[in-house]
Amino acid sequence: MVKYDKKIVVTACVLSAITIALGAFGAHGLKNVVDERAVSIFETGVRYQMFHVLALLVIGFANAITPNVRKWVFMFFIFGLLLFSGSLYILALDQLFSFDAGIIGVLTPIGGLLLIFGWMRLAFGMYTLR
Repeated sequence: MVKYDKKIVVTACVLSAITIALGAFGAHGLKNVVDERAVSIFETGVRYQMFHVLALLVIGFANAITPNVRKWVFMFFIFGLLLFSGSLYILALDQLFSFDAGIIGVLTPIGGLLLIFGWMRLAFGMYTLR
């Protein structure tokens, strides 16, 4: 029987599907309603989301990574993606809202820090692995 973290793997698979749908929306539907800069911002969110979703998939299957490290990296990545990519999606769609969504921009660097913390937690966990 293959041992893996089912929650992380299933979450990564679902997020992969969502990421592909968002990427398709950005590539096809978004170009007709917002300017090129907004499309670029949206694409950045999609790109970072897919990188981290694929990393989560690997982490979910990597038996060498301890459950505690997996848990923390998973939480950092999920909240980081929510804040980083999520805020970029909202900022990219700002032209479509009746309110100024620019205030959401303060969340982007916080999300980026959480992603960095996730990678550093993974690095520390792997470094201290016996």
